[in-house]
Amino acid sequence: MDAVPMFPLGSPLLPHTPLALRIFEPRYLTMMGRLLDAEDPVFGVVLIERGHEAGGGDQRASIGTLARIVRVEVGAEDLHVLAVGGERATVDRWRDDDPHPVADVTPIPELDWDDALEPVRREAERVVRRVATLASTLGESQWDPNAAVSEDPVESSWQLAAMAPLGAYDQYRLLQATSAGGLLRSVIDLCLEEEPVLVARASDAREDDDD
Repeated sequence: MDAVPMFPLGSPLLPHTPLALRIFEPRYLTMMGRLLDAEDPVFGVVLIERGHEAGGGDQRASIGTLARIVRVEVGAEDLHVLAVGGERATVDRWRDDDPHPVADVTPIPELDWDDALEPVRREAERVVRRVATLASTLGESQWDPNAAVSEDPVESSWQLAAMAPLGAYDQYRLLQATSAGGLLRSVIDLCLEEEPVLVARASDAREDDDD
């Protein structure tokens, strides 16, 4: 795929998960205007690994996710865009800004599913919902820990990965998964590493409330 409009962000977009954007920069308003005239309004989302995109000179991840626009609301000076992550893609080459970032990308095939992984998927869901519920008590969960997930096992695996209360770089590690089993096991391991940290913080918060 050549000359795909790109939107670098401070966190990765995982496949089969929603992305809400408030767009006000002129170059990204131009990008959205062009996309809305396109037959298939797709743009790429990549993680900013270092620096700030607005100031230039940022370093961007080499793997991102293609997003399709599903709804646009027009404000007085901005656009509110809802998109949904689709397939992952590798960035082959960054082009000159036009006026927004543009890249040539190669889509990455979807992860294969084996029904033997279903017990691992159920365990991942149990762990993710438990740890996400704990994070929500600290106001740190971006997803409702009780949110429904897709009946499709691969889609739900990505959605559970997004629901996991992890930092941007851990989420990017998940985005690079090469197998459904590897994705699910990494989700479980990362959540179990994060859980005692959240437990300690929740305990500290309760002690502060008691003082």
